[in-house]
Amino acid sequence: MEGFTYNNIFEMKGIEYLAIVAFFAILIPFWLLLNKQVKNKKQLQKSFGSLSPNSLQIPQGLFFSRFHTWTHLERSGVAKVGLDDLLVHITGEVKLNRLLDPGERIKKGDFLGEIVQDDKRLKIYSPISGEIVESNSLLIKNPELLNEDPYQNGWMYKIKPISWVTDTQSYFLAEDASLWARQELDRFKDFLTESIAKYSPDPTSVVLQDGGELRDQPLLELPNEVWQDFQQNFMSKKVLCRRKNYFREPEELKND
Repeated sequence: MEGFTYNNIFEMKGIEYLAIVAFFAILIPFWLLLNKQVKNKKQLQKSFGSLSPNSLQIPQGLFFSRFHTWTHLERSGVAKVGLDDLLVHITGEVKLNRLLDPGERIKKGDFLGEIVQDDKRLKIYSPISGEIVESNSLLIKNPELLNEDPYQNGWMYKIKPISWVTDTQSYFLAEDASLWARQELDRFKDFLTESIAKYSPDPTSVVLQDGGELRDQPLLELPNEVWQDFQQNFMSKKVLCRRKNYFREPEELKND
């Protein structure tokens, strides 16, 4: 029949399907690249931000210890324990290693765990005495919670305390905690000046270009020797108790 055109709709649908497949073949790599760029941009912004008192989170109601751990007693009588915000700002992204098991008993100042970044690591000490009730399994699957949310989902342990009042009487709370964090940041600057002079080939890598403020996550690119120095000379081999005015050593460090 003249003027009649036959179109195979199945062939036309096939072309449409191919076009859709081709579209997604182009879109998916582009989307992955875009997300990678956004993630890298966020990492760069975080890495090159400044570390100042205003960048620190100091929630009200938490007790902060000189071990740079915090603790909070819940209504159930169990205390949560975690890392403070200053420590995670100093170290950058870390993972938690060597978690203790529920049922283990610990004393204030005992080894609580280890944070790790590549081959660099720091020992963490308990702010309270008691029995481990639970370790935070989320930190194994999502170690970024230690840095992104240290006071909520990034807690390390739940501990049933046995001497809460005695353990926390010299700790920092509310405005005292904010003042202490500022003092610790100044102390860290002094430490870093001395340590990078000994161990880092490029001292300028830990300061901003526009005024000398500390870059956020200053230990991130520094060598293992600086981390070891930080453990021994900043993370309190000897801890000054302000109310009793004496020095004591964490239990594990007594045996070092």
